[in-house]
Amino acid sequence: MIRTPLRPLARILSARAAGENPDAIERDNLRARREAVSDAARGRAEVRLMLLGAFFIVGFCAVGVRMAALAVSRPIEPQIASSGDAIIASRGDIVDRNGRVLATNLLTYSLYAQPPQMIEPTRVAQELVAIFPDLDPERLIADFTGARKFVWIKKKISPEQMQAVHDIGDPGLLFGPREMRLYPNGDLAAHVLGGASFGREDVASAEVVGVAGVEKAFDSWLRDPLNDNAPLRLSLDLTVQATVEEVLADGMKLLKARAASAVLMNVHSGEIVAMASLPDFDPNARPAPLTSGDQGDSPLFNRAVQGVYELGSTFKVFAAAQALDMGLVTPETMIDTRGPLVWGKFRINDFHDYGAKLSVTDVIVESSNIGAARIAMLIGGERQKAFLDSLGFMLPTPVELAEAPGARPLLPPNWSDLSTMTISYGHGLSASPLHLASAYATIANGGRRVTPTLLTGAAPSVGEQIISPQTSAEIMSMLRDVVTRGTASFAEVPGYAVGGKTGTADKLKPSGGYYEDKVLATFAAVFPVNDPQYVLVLTLDEPVEDSGSEDRRTAGWTAVPVGAEVIRRAAPLLGLRPIWGPQDTPTLSLARN
Repeated sequence: MIRTPLRPLARILSARAAGENPDAIERDNLRARREAVSDAARGRAEVRLMLLGAFFIVGFCAVGVRMAALAVSRPIEPQIASSGDAIIASRGDIVDRNGRVLATNLLTYSLYAQPPQMIEPTRVAQELVAIFPDLDPERLIADFTGARKFVWIKKKISPEQMQAVHDIGDPGLLFGPREMRLYPNGDLAAHVLGGASFGREDVASAEVVGVAGVEKAFDSWLRDPLNDNAPLRLSLDLTVQATVEEVLADGMKLLKARAASAVLMNVHSGEIVAMASLPDFDPNARPAPLTSGDQGDSPLFNRAVQGVYELGSTFKVFAAAQALDMGLVTPETMIDTRGPLVWGKFRINDFHDYGAKLSVTDVIVESSNIGAARIAMLIGGERQKAFLDSLGFMLPTPVELAEAPGARPLLPPNWSDLSTMTISYGHGLSASPLHLASAYATIANGGRRVTPTLLTGAAPSVGEQIISPQTSAEIMSMLRDVVTRGTASFAEVPGYAVGGKTGTADKLKPSGGYYEDKVLATFAAVFPVNDPQYVLVLTLDEPVEDSGSEDRRTAGWTAVPVGAEVIRRAAPLLGLRPIWGPQDTPTLSLARN
């Protein structure tokens, strides 16, 4: 900026020559300079005032918009903590094969406290204990009068309890909405469903996560928002499940059994229509796991899937099926049953003396240990092991339960000749009742490998051909003979051609060896044998039938009558029409696969 002099020489000289006063020039220039400075300052002030006004306008607009948003929004309680991720509270229902609800969600509320907002903390604590007797009054008073600013009181409460808390009238007691998992049928199918609990949670919502059973196995699917809350459809039939559990509970009580289990499965699709394990529990109030002792004593233990046991003479069917399929024997082949069968220092005996020889069919009908052992020796250990492997006895069952992968069969460390003989009649190899049901389904359906499943609707996969359809039909004929003239005579159900095999296995002592008066009684049944549709495996732990002069513990006296009652009541529910009069024995033409 060029500064203009107040007394420019040229103008001063001109003014003097004209006789004017030179000081007037200086006054004019000084006035012009002051006016320029004043105009510049005024301009700057105007710009600043405009910017300040614009700032205030924007600020007041933002406050107004926020106030309007708060006025129309729903009040939200303060958060406990912020994890950075949204909590997905919704969870899909679980239904049976007919769409009946097994598990669903219920809107409820949680109860928490903000002690700084409380007026009478001691009185509030005392009144809360009157509503919730399980609360510790001293702990509540300490929490309410201490330095804590947030206290969880109850994660879920009923409407009646909520009203009672409302009546206390203290502003420090607050409620938070959430969904809880509800099992409307109580303990029905408890081990299949498993149960759920809260995961991440805050006062506005809580994450419901599966802790066992299908709830845990399908946890991600049930919580996936992309499924739009579509229900998980199981293969269970609620009515059949209720029937099986009722009969099993009555049989367990009548026979003074320690525990029981049952699996009812479709032999073609592998769909499990009913699965029960007793004692059971209510998943609405799932008990805590045992911290000591045998986990098998816990009601949470699913004996049908997690329990691995020596299943006794039910295994004799596999020895006969393999020998028949290999062409080593026919149903009429005579087997040496003279006993005892001595192998080193071990002796194998039969329950009764069956004479010098029995046909292969009668080995199964009479349940001869010696006969099964001799058939197994014709097969050989390596081939026996491979056959049982093809039936699924070497790995955990692939059923859709969180507990299933841990139920690995117990195999002999060295598959010796003695192991080959004892495994043929169900000793020396421990497996679950579900393993046995899957294997019997494979034998019954024409010889195709069956994969057990708790889902329905999907097309069943065609499994490997394990035995020929003719061998399958011959085994079905033998199983029918077991019922009509063998150890399972109490399994006869008028109108339904039931076939089956009993198994009575002495229970192992924790210290080694076997109990003399404790058994696991098993009945594996197929019905109807002329056109196999379903297999039932039922076990009773330590049953005793004491109506006679002496106690009877064998499966024929214990598990078989209970299994027959299950079939009698469940078969009509499954849509099987009774057939009266003579029925054809299984033939090759009846094998579906």
